Amino acid sequence: MVQTPRPGRAVRGSLTGRPIMAALDLLGRRWALRVLWELRAGPLGARALRDRCDAMSSSVLYQRLRELEAAGLVGRDGDRYELTALGRSLGTAIEPLDAWARDWARSSSAEAPMPRADEA
Repeated sequence: MVQTPRPGRAVRGSLTGRPIMAALDLLGRRWALRVLWELRAGPLGARALRDRCDAMSSSVLYQRLRELEAAGLVGRDGDRYELTALGRSLGTAIEPLDAWARDWARSSSAEAPMPRADEA
């Protein structure tokens, strides 16, 4: 079983486990950011979350949810998953990256029409 990245522990790209490297390792895992992005509007059950994530495999979804829970970014209330305060603060930190990505897309002459902000 793959361990959840944590600051202070060796992670991919850093033997020292610098906090930024641990965060990049966690967030760089397949579907991790998408799961967090989809939870930004509020709690979702696993099926609804999977549907919003373009029907990703359930095994990958549950692995990411376990890792994000272990990292303190996602919590569970019964059968629904939601961002913790720490997870919400990450969303706030990512919003400028979303704005930059939209500017980047607009500057590209070959870019297709941009989805609305509430569409992933």
